[in-house]
Amino acid sequence: MERDGCKFRRDVLRGVGAAVAGTGLVGVASAGGPETVEVNVGYSAPSGLRAARAEAAAVVREFAFDALTIRVSENAIAGLRQRPDVRYVEANGTMHAIHHRDGHDGGPGGGDDGGSTSQTLPWGVDRVDAETAHANGDTGAGADVAIIDTGIDSDHPDLQANLGEGKAFVKCKGGDCNVAWDDDNDHGTHCAGIADADDNDEGVVGVSTEATLHAVKVLDKRGSGSFSDIAAGIEYTADQGWDVGSLSLGASSGSQTVKDACTYAHDRGVLLVAAAGNDGPCTDCVGYPAAYSECIAVASSASDDTLSDFSSTGSEVELIAPGTDIYSTIPGGYDTFSGTSMACPHVSGAATHLMANGYTNEEARSRLKSTAEDVGLADNEQGSGLLDAATALGYDSGDD
Repeated sequence: MERDGCKFRRDVLRGVGAAVAGTGLVGVASAGGPETVEVNVGYSAPSGLRAARAEAAAVVREFAFDALTIRVSENAIAGLRQRPDVRYVEANGTMHAIHHRDGHDGGPGGGDDGGSTSQTLPWGVDRVDAETAHANGDTGAGADVAIIDTGIDSDHPDLQANLGEGKAFVKCKGGDCNVAWDDDNDHGTHCAGIADADDNDEGVVGVSTEATLHAVKVLDKRGSGSFSDIAAGIEYTADQGWDVGSLSLGASSGSQTVKDACTYAHDRGVLLVAAAGNDGPCTDCVGYPAAYSECIAVASSASDDTLSDFSSTGSEVELIAPGTDIYSTIPGGYDTFSGTSMACPHVSGAATHLMANGYTNEEARSRLKSTAEDVGLADNEQGSGLLDAATALGYDSGDD
């Protein structure tokens, strides 16, 4: 998990065509033989699929978007890449949760339990005027939002009423795992609370309050996940027909497999929202998958509407949302984190409201941008502006 709030971990490949050697993604080598590496292969014809399967020591996963993950001898990679029916071969690198902790430095459950049953309106939810939507009866009920992350605490009192289906592509580890998609890190639970904590007179309230939350666990207890697992989580979200996919994860270089998964989900009606990255201060450094055109890239603001000092910026940024010092749920309690990871679910929660009201993914995206508030930042910092959930829903942001 990121702790310094400033830099992505740069242990992924610098491009789709980068060499596989040196990534550390190796299996057991046969005596005197070449090592086996895990790669993602995209193909453009059935013959490419057959060739990849023929070279594979093991097929790890097959996708619906003409790609698969295999373990293969390093010696076979060059030949696969040269085939006209193979679109790409990339090492199965990693992406990471994008935040740092501001409060307690313990593990899951180590945060502040609030010390009280009274409910807090977090400053970010207040700043995007989500409480105005709640007061007017908009709660996100009927829509589905997937938190594609480290999982969600399955018995958190502020989330339990909203939890729906869960799916684990990386299994929860530890004594507190009630189900495979439980959160053994606390990042996913924090994001879930921002997007959709229950309005139940305790803890915190989310941007939406009655949407159905789905835990799609693609990151492990350290906040890391493979390209293949993340792509599978995005594909799964699309196959379930869910409305919003919230991606508070990323890397400084891309993955064609994750890109393919984003295209697959977008084309099936999912609105994908992604954290721009914590590479700031920087220029034109939006990470992936946020930089992909299928995703809304979200930068982070502080409580005075300035750009968070850690926030990545770039032409891909479409919106800015609160991301500094955000109080939300974690397993066993509550804590304060910062990051574009925290900005992202503010937008996901607002998008959930619109989708609940019948908007398509592209209609919701357009509406969020056209109703955003200009807070005077550069275009590559704020995109269309600061998220305004109330105005997006047609309410006066000044209403109570």
